[in-house]
Amino acid sequence: MGLKEELLQKIEQKTLQVGVVGLGYVGLPLAVEKAMAGYTTIGFDVQDDKVRMVNEGHNYIGDVVDEQLADVVKSGKLKATTNFEEVATLDFIAIAVPTPLDLYQQPDISYVRKSTADVARFLKRGSIVVLESTTYPGTTEELMKPILEEISGLKCGKDFYLAFSPERVDPGNKLYKTKNTPKVVGGVGADATEVAAALYENVLDADIFKASSPKVAEMEKILENTYRNVNIGLVNEFALLADKMDINIWEVVDAAKTKPYGFQAFYPGPGVGGHCIPLDPFYLTWKAREYDMHMPLIEASGTINDSMPRYVVDRSMRILSRKFKKALNGSKILILGIAYKNDIDDLRDSPALVVIEDFEFEGCELDYFDAMNPSYKKADGSVVESLPEINPEVIRSYDLVVITTAHSTVDYRMVVDNAAYVFDTRYATRGIEADNLELL
Repeated sequence: MGLKEELLQKIEQKTLQVGVVGLGYVGLPLAVEKAMAGYTTIGFDVQDDKVRMVNEGHNYIGDVVDEQLADVVKSGKLKATTNFEEVATLDFIAIAVPTPLDLYQQPDISYVRKSTADVARFLKRGSIVVLESTTYPGTTEELMKPILEEISGLKCGKDFYLAFSPERVDPGNKLYKTKNTPKVVGGVGADATEVAAALYENVLDADIFKASSPKVAEMEKILENTYRNVNIGLVNEFALLADKMDINIWEVVDAAKTKPYGFQAFYPGPGVGGHCIPLDPFYLTWKAREYDMHMPLIEASGTINDSMPRYVVDRSMRILSRKFKKALNGSKILILGIAYKNDIDDLRDSPALVVIEDFEFEGCELDYFDAMNPSYKKADGSVVESLPEINPEVIRSYDLVVITTAHSTVDYRMVVDNAAYVFDTRYATRGIEADNLELL
């Protein structure tokens, strides 16, 4: 029996031993789904706290159902470890580790490189490795394949398979989770693609698109996120002009989205956050330089989106000057919501944190309220705590309330009714009309 047939048989019989490297926003939901599908799964992470919490059945990821994690741990289908020697027992290893940018906006693939080397030291003949981390086209074949072959002594395509299948996690999405989101798979060779796709078909309730190569799968993931980044940049630029022309940009978008074809609604805001949208396009612009190309559209959209936090502060300065003849310096500002999107606790690259930094630089007296993020750690290591609650008395004590995340749990009518002035950058106050309310 050949390698492909052996792996396909194990997938069908649910005897495939599965590993997931990285137990974060991508890895833990993936590990839970594989365990729930009946595959014995081991999660690997370098953080002892995450490993301990998983093994105790305690969930720390919003998109994972607490009871499902507890059940698969109790049944023995899922366990976590920091010991990569257990890779030697596995048939399928998914790598889902962070791929941030460095200070120079260049890809930091150190986590992928290290995880690949850790896996390679114990990789057994007859297994398959799949990268799920978003990265630049070429990573799987140009970076991972040589590391795996050199350290393990095995030959890709003969002794083990290698593929790329990009994560598609949208934290807080009520409709699409790991289980029902379509998957793209591109292997080094048709057999690798077939095997990887077969496992995902047995785990997910979603279509599987088989790409002709890892590079196609890597590029399509960058296209997904660049598409969003560019269109957010476009609508943010429209918002800047709409402000000068005294036009409500939110009404403009509502009007445009009535068209049943050729238009998808994107909304302005104080910037772009999360791990994917503000970062992934730069993986492509970095790779493009290898081919002596620049990507001016992508770079321009990034510049626009990066400028939005400062615009929020400048606009707030104008509001205070125009309405109350007050300067930013010394004004009391309340920030509502610091997560990068509504109804989640994810602070990764949140533009609200940049807005806060800019307000502090201007000498404002600043507080924030976010029930989903009762505290956060600043770059200098100091911890900032949220107000414990907001009520009419609290709201009335500030010169300006700035809404930077539209959590649905906030009573925005109460906020508007009691605030001296509200600057809403997220249209959280949709349907409310008041003289003390201004939209981005």
